[in-house]
This record gives sequence, C-alpha cells and structure tokens, in this order.
Amino acid sequence: MTNSTRHVPVMLQRCLDMLAPALAEPGAVVVDCTLGLGGHSEALLATFPAARLIALDRDPSALKLAGERLAPYGERATLVHAVYDELPEVLDRLGTPRVQGVLFDLGVSSMQLDEADRGFAYAQDAPLDMRMDQTTGISAADVLNTYAPGELVRILRSYGEEKQAKRIVEAVVRERAKEPFTNSARLVELIRDALPQAAKRTGGNPAKRTFQALRIEVNGELASVERAVPAAVKALAVGGRIAVLSYHSLEDRLVKQVFAAGAANTAPAGLPVVPERYQPRLRLLTRGAELPTEEEVAENRRAAPARLRGAERIRENVEDTA
Repeated sequence: MTNSTRHVPVMLQRCLDMLAPALAEPGAVVVDCTLGLGGHSEALLATFPAARLIALDRDPSALKLAGERLAPYGERATLVHAVYDELPEVLDRLGTPRVQGVLFDLGVSSMQLDEADRGFAYAQDAPLDMRMDQTTGISAADVLNTYAPGELVRILRSYGEEKQAKRIVEAVVRERAKEPFTNSARLVELIRDALPQAAKRTGGNPAKRTFQALRIEVNGELASVERAVPAAVKALAVGGRIAVLSYHSLEDRLVKQVFAAGAANTAPAGLPVVPERYQPRLRLLTRGAELPTEEEVAENRRAAPARLRGAERIRENVEDTA
C-alpha cells in the first residue's frame, strides 16, 4: 500500500471546515503539529491554495514518507523534525511568531500501528519499543524491566486507567526476574493470565490499556500535550483557529481545560465593567467534544475513539501587546 491508501485522516472534512474561516486569506500559515503520513496536511494544502504549511513530527520515518507525498506543493510546505511541544521554538526559528491555524491529531499514527517492528500493536508479536522517535529515549521494554513496581502501578492506573494494575504489575515483576521482557506477545499473554475472567469480558483486548499506558510513558505524551496546546493557542493570531483530535479521555480532558480557561471571563464577581485583561481570549467552536459519524467509523475503525474540539482566538493577551 502507498502511504495515502493505508492512512485515512480522521474527521478530515470537519477539521477543514473548522479551520477554513482562518485560512482563506493569502499569506495564512497553518501548523500541522502531528504530520504523520501527511493526510491532513495534504488536504490543507489542496483546500487552501493561498496558505502555507508548517508540519511537525518526531518520527523521522513519517517525515520522509510525508515529504514525498507533499513534494508537489514545493515551498508551501515546511517539514520539521520536532515534538509538538517544541512549537514555540520552531516558529521562532522560522520567523513566524503568529499563525492562522493549528491542527493536532494526537495519539499514535497509522504508520506506527501498521509497522509491526515498532511494537505499538498488541495484536501482533513485535519488539517492545513504542518510541515514536526511535533515535532517542527509552523503550517500553526498558520501562517494564527497570521501573519500580509502585511506579509501574501508577503508570498503568494513571495513563491506562487500568483497574487491575496491581495484579498485572505483580505478574510483570515475577516474570522479569526470570527473564527480561523483549517482545509484545509475552506481555499480552501475561496480562491475559493475570486478569480475572470478568475483566477479560469487557473493553476489547485486555492488553489495550497497558499498551496505551506504556506508550504514553515512553513518549511523554500527556506532558507534551499539557505544554503544546497552550503554546499553540498563544501562537494564534486574532481570528486564528485551532482544532484538536484526541483519542482517550486523558488527552481530551487536558484540551478541554485549556480551551475552557481561554474562553472564561476571569473577572472578580461584581465588577460593573470587565477590564480587557479579564475578558475571554477564545471562542469555543464545538459544544463539548464532537464525535465521528457512524459512516466514518464504518470506513475507518481507528476513528471510533476520536474526540474533536476547536476554538477561535478572539482577543490578544494583554501581556502579548504590552
């Protein structure tokens, strides 16, 4: 398969519609903070011919494949090897302090899921890697083999919302003492054996939550989101728009908090006139989180857990204009 046929961008048309009012003018700059295989980026360039794209990804393999896909757009597309929380440094380096649009498609990319040797998918045996950038950082095997039991329990509970975390970690600690973990199949089997029957009957593959937790820990995903979304909001020009696709409740909660804070009136109660510094900086573009349609989920099962939130910058921060 080519990279365009194996990757179906999630909620593509809705993302384009959400960003459209900010990207029609010549010179508009849109940032795709999660380039992946370039599906959203290609559509942005094709739909908004007057716009310029800056696209970030931490995965060198994704950058290479997306670069080939976006080559026809020439200098309109600037691809950068960076984690999305490095957005302020990237924009500063490119001399682009303000942008008109930002898109995040969080979580693991289709390419990373489809390539067995990356170790993201629990349905096939592979090395326990899970690094989005395989040139740096610790692997999932390192986490399993070296973290203290209490820390592993915290990760599974916090990042995987795994109720059986203690039971799974006790089994991991026993098994790693015999032989370090290297491959995913052994971990999947251990989880199946460790869980009570009732827990195996709900929520799909019983290894799903543990794999999610390990992936988030290995890539520092939640900490990156926590830094990146406020930075992206700050980079928006007035009238600029941001769209964020999340795939689990932890990410979505962080995005919701940032947007809600930006859209809130922070004035003390009882003021007859609300000073500029207390007025909302954002206007929410979604009521709660929007979900994919049944038709889209039928076409692309990976869209099923997606949650889309959007916001428009309606006012500068006082400190930005000082």
